[in-house]
Amino acid sequence: MAGNTFGQAFRITTFGESHGVAIGVIVDGCPAGVPIDENFIQLELDRRRPGQSKIVTQRNESDTAKILSGVFEGKSTGQPIAIVIYNEDQRSKDYSHIADKYRPSHADFTYQSKYDIRDYRGGGRSSARETAARVAAGAIAKMWLHTEGVSVNAYVSQVGRIKTEQSYKELDFNEIESTPVRCPDLAVAEQMIQLIQEVKKAGDTIGGVTTCVIQGCPVGLGEPAFDKLHADLGKAMLSINAAKGFEYGSGFDGVAMRGSEHNDAFYTEGGKIRTKTNHSGGIQGGISNGEDIYFRVAFKPVATIIPAQESVNMAGESVEVTGRGRHDPCVLPRAVPIVESMAALVVADHLLRNRLAKV
Repeated sequence: MAGNTFGQAFRITTFGESHGVAIGVIVDGCPAGVPIDENFIQLELDRRRPGQSKIVTQRNESDTAKILSGVFEGKSTGQPIAIVIYNEDQRSKDYSHIADKYRPSHADFTYQSKYDIRDYRGGGRSSARETAARVAAGAIAKMWLHTEGVSVNAYVSQVGRIKTEQSYKELDFNEIESTPVRCPDLAVAEQMIQLIQEVKKAGDTIGGVTTCVIQGCPVGLGEPAFDKLHADLGKAMLSINAAKGFEYGSGFDGVAMRGSEHNDAFYTEGGKIRTKTNHSGGIQGGISNGEDIYFRVAFKPVATIIPAQESVNMAGESVEVTGRGRHDPCVLPRAVPIVESMAALVVADHLLRNRLAKV
């Protein structure tokens, strides 16, 4: 199956299934000499792992990462870094009732149609469990970016119709981890949590929006044609399970503005060229301009719900499908580290490509 590798110079390849023995990732292209903190990798995985609070799935996985290669005496060697995460709490019997049925808005029908076979246990390869491998790889990218002065922070900015009206500049990123929903607007966070709990009690699900901010990104990352930096960020975000939309900078709100309002005027500060506003979202002509890069990712409600739904089986016969097992009532809290990881991987890839192009 193609499509398991992401990136060009800083590349990752993930493997494994939701209910298989393990999932994992190969990180290829990480420069030699980068300090690798295994505790940091584990902390990142802990932010994504199931069972961390009452508003996420209760599947009990420790998501313990084991580095198999590419690290010696606490530093990257420049060789492929292999990381494996063993599955510990699979309950495959929870999915036996849909072995021959297609769950609405899941990958069951399309996967079966493409490959003539599917792993119905939690979705197999199409399961969001695969994203744990991305988070492990993203931690490696973050550690390198940290040495380059680049930071990546994401947070939940909307759940259902409840959203923070504050811009990222008004929020304290240190508050992101202080609530289970990962919204640094603490008053709004409480409303979000209450909504998720209500939805969960009803056996339903709810969607929302994650906002991500990349700071310290140097000028010149990205290409002017097909490999625009925002295009690669868009692909990265839309490759995440349940992602339905991506916008950066002014996004869709920009269509209501005139050019005279939307244009970011240049000025010089401390010998550096800056922009007075940042409707461009830190990217102009597909290339980073040194300002903050900020974007938003919309996530749909989780497709698995408890109430019965109409569907068909593999024979095309009408059937009824009910949700069983352990599922997120809202993916947003656990999506935050995934969004950060994919953003870090994109920036790391373009940073390395930029340097290799100048050699």
